[in-house]
Amino acid sequence: MTRTFAFALPALALAGAMNAAAEPSSVDLPRIGEPADVALSPMEEQRIGSKITAELYARDFILEDAEVTEYVAALTWRLVAAAEAEPPDLTVFVMKDPRINAFALPGGFLGVNAGLLTTVRNESELAGVLAHELAHVTQRHIARAIEGTQTANIATWAAVLAAIVAASANPEVVIAALSLGQAATYQREVNFTRAHELEADRIGIRTMARAHFDPQAVASFFVRLEQQSRLYGNQIPEFLRTHPVNTTRISEARMRAAAMPQQKVQDPLEFSLMQARAHALTVERPSVAAEYFLGQIGKGAGSAGDRYGLAISLARLGEYERAMDTLKPALNDYPRQPNLTLLEARIALAQGHPDQALAHLNRALMHHPRYAPAILEYADTLLSAGKPDAARQVLLSHEQSLGTRMETYRLLAYAARDAGQTVEAQYQMANYLFERGDPGGALAQLDAALRLSSLSLQDRSKLRARRSEIVAASGDLTRQQQRPPPDR
Repeated sequence: MTRTFAFALPALALAGAMNAAAEPSSVDLPRIGEPADVALSPMEEQRIGSKITAELYARDFILEDAEVTEYVAALTWRLVAAAEAEPPDLTVFVMKDPRINAFALPGGFLGVNAGLLTTVRNESELAGVLAHELAHVTQRHIARAIEGTQTANIATWAAVLAAIVAASANPEVVIAALSLGQAATYQREVNFTRAHELEADRIGIRTMARAHFDPQAVASFFVRLEQQSRLYGNQIPEFLRTHPVNTTRISEARMRAAAMPQQKVQDPLEFSLMQARAHALTVERPSVAAEYFLGQIGKGAGSAGDRYGLAISLARLGEYERAMDTLKPALNDYPRQPNLTLLEARIALAQGHPDQALAHLNRALMHHPRYAPAILEYADTLLSAGKPDAARQVLLSHEQSLGTRMETYRLLAYAARDAGQTVEAQYQMANYLFERGDPGGALAQLDAALRLSSLSLQDRSKLRARRSEIVAASGDLTRQQQRPPPDR
């Protein structure tokens, strides 16, 4: 669902580097009013996390796919509902990185590599990693690590943490990012200690058991990774670099899991579909992904996930008829499964049948009226069909959840643009850029609208109010950015 936006979109501000893991520190549960709040307030944490996430978007490291993101976010929020401590507002995103890793950033930003999603053997293993990272968020480990580094500032920490995320991708970038003052010293402070990892394991295992996942999955995942690491030499999984596994940690995970209620868990179909989707969308060449799924299907009858992944790969290669033929058996077995129906609609649209695509999407929404990816796909297809007003109505009349605001704002901007509503388009594009962590770009959109001579008093008030909100929420804007343009 990628479109070219007619208005100029300012480049996202960059802060350092990235691409795989960020970390924290502390053993005792945080207490209100503790020194960590002095070192880094919750608002400062949010700003740091937002800066790093903005750079991840700017460098095209994040997989902007509504279906995969929604799946991981829904799984995370299921864990949040079972957690003992309430986290801040979470922002969950999936990295295109094929390496096995997940990481927590300050301010409730939680990243999951596509490589983790495609490697875990069951949903409980994925939930175990997510619960572990969620524990780092709820315990505010990074803020507590910074507690003893009084000279650190937000800009330095943003660069340091971004460098950690990028650590194994580009050592030269890491060195450059860590050269800011005494940043190398600070970097050592945010590495996990053994106690922190054990604490996150303890809290995470308890959380996933309460969310009705198999708590034994944590230890089994650790064991498999540790065994595989012996085959990697120096190229060990990034998860093991940032979350070291030893016999003590494995045995403690087993002991804690044994104390939890044991439960049999059956993976939903969506798990295998999203595994296949993540693989198909992150392999560099669709032909390589197609060969992989053909090989999987050749080993047996072929699961719905393998057929789905092959159909995505073939569609990316432009082989739409073959993609549809591949998808049909899965559609016949699961006619109401929304991800299969969304792919069917995309193929129909690519073949030049927008009405047929809209019919498929309408059917998906009839069975799953709150499924955000279906809402977004329906609106995007209406835009392709030249129906911007209908697209806007769909976006505004359907309740959405789990962090889909960003994509909603983008599509609302396109709908307004296609309907000739320039002010509304720039207003919604400002919201989109702000959600991506680019307040400067958001203000540039609002200022461009404020300079229009035909602006009504009501529109001017709306734009200025939003501008004030963005300035208040952003801590390091230039004086020029903070000042609105004069009224015309």
